[in-house]
Amino acid sequence: MEGEYWRRAVGLLLLLCVVFIWVGSSFLVSNLFGEQEFNRPFFITYFNTGTFSLYLLGAWVSRMRDSSGDGTAPRRRKRSGSDDGTCADSSDVEVLTAATAAGGTQLHRRAEAEDSERVRSSSDEGSPLVERTAPADDDVEPQKLTVRETALLGMQFSMLWFAANVSQNASLAYTSVASSSILCSTSGLFTLAIGAATGVERFTATRLAAVVASVVGVYFIMEHGGDEPGATAMPLAWIGDLLALLSAALYGCYTTLLKHRVGDESRLDAPLFFGAVGLANTVLLWPGFFVLDFTGLEAFELPRSGRMWAMVLVNALVGTFLSDYLWLQSMLMTSPLVVTLGLALTIPLSVAGDVLFKAAAVTPLYFAGALLVLLAFVAANL
Repeated sequence: MEGEYWRRAVGLLLLLCVVFIWVGSSFLVSNLFGEQEFNRPFFITYFNTGTFSLYLLGAWVSRMRDSSGDGTAPRRRKRSGSDDGTCADSSDVEVLTAATAAGGTQLHRRAEAEDSERVRSSSDEGSPLVERTAPADDDVEPQKLTVRETALLGMQFSMLWFAANVSQNASLAYTSVASSSILCSTSGLFTLAIGAATGVERFTATRLAAVVASVVGVYFIMEHGGDEPGATAMPLAWIGDLLALLSAALYGCYTTLLKHRVGDESRLDAPLFFGAVGLANTVLLWPGFFVLDFTGLEAFELPRSGRMWAMVLVNALVGTFLSDYLWLQSMLMTSPLVVTLGLALTIPLSVAGDVLFKAAAVTPLYFAGALLVLLAFVAANL
């Protein structure tokens, strides 16, 4: 229980780091789309996800080091009779032999009598005899996913992750940050529903109330705090709202998929997994540039200045490459619902940033909403 407590505590700490990173990333993307006039959600998402391919370099170096035996400790394995005979010191063997010769016969007879009694008892109760000879091994770790399984999981995750992120980024081009944030916060409902259906999450009244409270809190925050002076209505806001809702549903799908397939974080080679995600994204999704450019939905264009390239690179390496690795570890150490509701903490932090840097106004209902989001996160951890 103590180990599980610290494991969950580390997961929550990592989640807090992700919250701060994602808040900064959202301001960066908003600046790119607005002031820099680089409204290219597909390019941004493709570039961000492609940086995951860099993890393959780390995975390759790690495997080369393991194969050469440098810097690695030998793995523990079960001892057998031959291990005892070859590894034990000769003096220890003589002592053990002498002790066994003195009282070995009596102990052997007593052990045989106890074994036969246990066998009869097991046969009478109908329990399998194999269980008696298979002692529990506390040192056995969960079986790791194979390279093939990791690559397949990475490809599946890549498609869902890319669709969710490009939908969220595209929604910011059509609707306000407030509307997009409110609708994306409904991902808790999708995560709870899909998780309960697959057995990943426990569906309880407390958790449902926590999700509803989180959504209501986000609504209060976005409707009664952070209104920028001179903000105007957007004519195609309904398109952005639908894209944000689609992003929320896809988020619930891929978080539950990962937890269902992986379970414990020790089963997954995270660098290899993210490398597979980046490679699948790079190889499979590049035709999207031609499709979007041909249809006029997103003209292909590279960043026009060094400042824009710097913003794109920082957003990719910190806002995606690093933060999603921390997000994955946090989700596997806690649960998809806890991480989903925890990420709703980005909303009050984002509004606080608008208040500090954009002179946005807040009302008392904003603080009530922030309190609801915080209480929902706490309730999900109970």
